[in-house]
Amino acid sequence: MAHPPAHTVLVVPVPELEGFVRERTEHYDASLLSADPAFVHAHITVLGPFLTDPSPTDLAEVAGIVADLAAFDFRLERLDEFADGIIHLLADPDDGFRELTRRLVASFPQCPPYAGAFAEPVPHLTLDQRASGISLESVRAALGDVVPAACRADRVALHRYANHDCRVLADWKLGVG
Repeated sequence: MAHPPAHTVLVVPVPELEGFVRERTEHYDASLLSADPAFVHAHITVLGPFLTDPSPTDLAEVAGIVADLAAFDFRLERLDEFADGIIHLLADPDDGFRELTRRLVASFPQCPPYAGAFAEPVPHLTLDQRASGISLESVRAALGDVVPAACRADRVALHRYANHDCRVLADWKLGVG
């Protein structure tokens, strides 16, 4: 199996869904399980891919953006599927995520969300991939009473993804500015 190169992503961790997402990660590619206790596999991406090797100035810029925005509440309840078969939960409301992404892209225009693949990225938490035996219905059943989930976005983490080396590189609290 070919693995993507190491990369970084700015995410809002969602610990409420960690058990489910960690299990699915292990099912698909155990090399992407993190031994870092601060790493939360369940997340909503606010900018990725990010810089491969961010400088202290880049990290300070992210810290300033995150500090200027207040923490916010959201729910994960609506299950949906993208055209490519990615099964996900939609954040509701999603305006806090969109604002984070907007501000980050304004400061890092060289890092368009999802490498520019989507004109208007949709804030979501990835759960699974449609395949034989995996559908919206099967994922809904597997989630059980995990959803609906009342969640709070209170921080942004810089995750590094690499086989056998997924870890948190930095972490900032929302609204501490």
